[in-house]
Amino acid sequence: MGRARLRELGISVGLLPTGPLNAITDVAGVRVGHSTIIHDKPSIARTGVTAIWPGGDDTWARAVFAAYHSFNGNGEMTGTIWIDEQGLLASPFCITNTHSVGVVRDALVAYAVKHKVPQDWHLPVTAETYDGWLSDAESFPVTQEHAFAALDNAASGPVSEGNVGGGTGMICHDFKGGIGTASRLVATAGTTFTVGALVQANYGARELLRVDGVPVGREIGLTEVRSARHVPQSEGSIIVVLATDAPLLPIQCKRLARRATSGLAWVGGIGSNGSGDIFLAFATGNRIPRDKPVVDTRMVAPDQMTPLFQGAAEATEEAILNALTAAETMTGFQGRTVHALPLDPLQAAMRKYGRLR
Repeated sequence: MGRARLRELGISVGLLPTGPLNAITDVAGVRVGHSTIIHDKPSIARTGVTAIWPGGDDTWARAVFAAYHSFNGNGEMTGTIWIDEQGLLASPFCITNTHSVGVVRDALVAYAVKHKVPQDWHLPVTAETYDGWLSDAESFPVTQEHAFAALDNAASGPVSEGNVGGGTGMICHDFKGGIGTASRLVATAGTTFTVGALVQANYGARELLRVDGVPVGREIGLTEVRSARHVPQSEGSIIVVLATDAPLLPIQCKRLARRATSGLAWVGGIGSNGSGDIFLAFATGNRIPRDKPVVDTRMVAPDQMTPLFQGAAEATEEAILNALTAAETMTGFQGRTVHALPLDPLQAAMRKYGRLR
C-alpha cells in the first residue's frame, strides 16, 4: 500500500485529541520548510535542511521563551548556551546532518544579515543527526543556498514528512526514518492550548520498536524486511522540537522539553551511549519585544502543567511514528538500502493485538 500517516492506517496512540492538522503548525505562527537534496553526481547525497520559524516574520523582533534538554548528548545543537543564559529564542532555526551544522548555522547568520535584521550579532540554533549510511557526508553537499531555501519555503499548514529536509537520509528503528510531526489539544488552566512536536528521527533498534504498546519491531522479522545493519543496536540520534501556545516561562519550557523523553520511550528509544537525543521546547504564549525595557509576562500555574506534559509526550510519540509510516525505502551511498516500515504487516500486528481501529 502507499505511504500514509499513522491515523490514516486506523492506528491511534495517546488519549488527547489532535489539532486540526495533527502537526506542529497547529501552534499559530509556527512555520516549517524543507530543502531536500537527492543526487548521485558528483557524489551520493541523501540529505537536506529543515527550517522552523517559531513566531512568524516578527520572530527576530519579538522573541519567545525557550529551553532545551539533552537526554543523551552525543550530538549537537548550537546556540543552547545562550538559550540557557536568557531563556529566549529570537530567530528561526534549522535541523540538518551532522557534518553540515556549521554551514547551516552560518547560513542563518547570513540570512539575518541579508534581511537586515537589526541585531549586532547572532547565535542561531542548528541541530543535527547523522545520515552517513545513506549519504556521502564527507562530500558536504549542503550549502548556504539550501538553508536559505528551507527558510524561504517555510509555511503554515500541513508539514511534509518522511524523506524530506534534514530527515532525508535518516534511519529509525532499523527502518527508514526522517521527519515526523503531530499535535495535541490540551485543556488546562481554564482554556485549551496546543502542543505540537516535530522530530528528526534517526535512532533505535528494531526489536525495541513499539506502537501503542505492540512489539511491532519483533513482529516484523528479518525474514520479512531485511535489516539495514548500519550501526550497533540502539545507536543513533533524534531531535525533538516542541511548540506550544501556552504562556510558559523558560523553566517551564525546560520541564516541557524533558517530557519528550516519555514519548520517545513509548516508541522504544532508550538514550543509548552513542545517541544524540536533544529536545528543544518553545512557547509562543509570551512574546518579548526587543525594544521594551520592561515586559509583562504570564505563566501557567505549576499545578496546571501536567496536561501539557502529557500533550508533549503524546505528540512526540506520534510524530516519530508518522516519520516511520511516511518514509519510503531508499537506496543511497555505496548501494546501501534502508527499507520502509511495511504498512500491511504493521496493520496486521496491530490487529493481532486488538489495536487496529
